[in-house]
Amino acid sequence: MFAVYAESFSTDDPLSGLVVGERPDPVAPDGWTTVTVKAASLNHHDLWSLRGVGLKEDALPMILGCDAAGLDEDGNEVVVHAVVSDPGWRGDETLDPRRSLLSERHQGTFADRVVVPRGNVVPKPASLSFEEAACLPTAWLTAYRMLFTQGGLKAGDTILVQGAGGGVATALIALGRAAGLRVLATSRDEGKRAKALELGAHEVYESGARLPVKVDAVMETVGRATWSHSVRSLRPGGRIVISGTTSGPRLDDAELTRIFFLQLSVIGSTMGTRDELASLVTMLDATGLRPVIDRVVPMTEAREGFAAMAAGEVFGKVVLTR
Repeated sequence: MFAVYAESFSTDDPLSGLVVGERPDPVAPDGWTTVTVKAASLNHHDLWSLRGVGLKEDALPMILGCDAAGLDEDGNEVVVHAVVSDPGWRGDETLDPRRSLLSERHQGTFADRVVVPRGNVVPKPASLSFEEAACLPTAWLTAYRMLFTQGGLKAGDTILVQGAGGGVATALIALGRAAGLRVLATSRDEGKRAKALELGAHEVYESGARLPVKVDAVMETVGRATWSHSVRSLRPGGRIVISGTTSGPRLDDAELTRIFFLQLSVIGSTMGTRDELASLVTMLDATGLRPVIDRVVPMTEAREGFAAMAAGEVFGKVVLTR
């Protein structure tokens, strides 16, 4: 079958290991099902995989891709949940120490077909296109969990979203606004700040700018470049919810004194559960909210999408279609 896969790793030139070609048809083990992929979306996870982060060399060649929407074996339209937990695990899948994502230990979604545990498919409502639904399982699910599960936010709260433009950040802005939050956002790029306003942010600022108010929570995906600003933007008792470190995990100053003196909370958040994905899908169906899609390209031209994401030239999601 057709597939987009990693053949080798390179820290300096990750796209050098990307292959657009053919791979063997997948075989679904007991308890798993085959989904015919109609659309899949890119994540930074896919670029990290090409750099050898989270993916072992003995797993190569590995079909990339965490997110997909398509048809199950009975022809039903479904969304694929990317978190694969141990068969014996019960409860929140994200807390399973043996969990993985599609494209880590199990072949990913950038292909004609993908096999997943039967419990990893969620019905897709007719109101969502395959392209829109394919944006949800990683970036939008991560944002949903950050805001409502880990962040515990409610209508009327004020949040700061750092680094407007990425898939998770755009989802945070859109979901936050739809849920009645007051949304502030930052970006180094003037164009991305303008797009954040169009998306629903109430106010936008340059990265690092002093805010006119202290916020209840900061949604952090950038890491080192924005950490100090995130801590200093919080009200006493506020919280940072962090799900990524795109600018690097090491900190020059962790602001520990400010954290303990103001009784701030730092909360980690990773992906989301199958039930949270179902709730997210229902929320979009009910509200009419839709993911921001930067571009849709055929899977045969996947390299174009990877290159745009690697260069930071996207606002929203890059979607690959079959």
